Amino acid sequence: MKYVLQILLVGFFCLIGYGFYQNSVIPKSGDKWIGLGVLVLALGLMPLFIIHRYKRSKLKEFLDSQMNKDKKENSENQ
Repeated sequence: MKYVLQILLVGFFCLIGYGFYQNSVIPKSGDKWIGLGVLVLALGLMPLFIIHRYKRSKLKEFLDSQMNKDKKENSENQ
């Protein structure tokens, strides 16, 4: 998973860089490459990064502790 994320990140920078290069040579010709790079970032890299990052975390325990903390704060204000 780590290597897939790295490959997608490098691909994102390559697409953005190529798009800006194309725009400097011929105006408006690199917009599709920049857009493709943004799609790779938004639809490919970000979801995979979130899955990879929170795969082994104890998210349920964290959320339960936060909910209990919020309940205590609300009861103190009343």
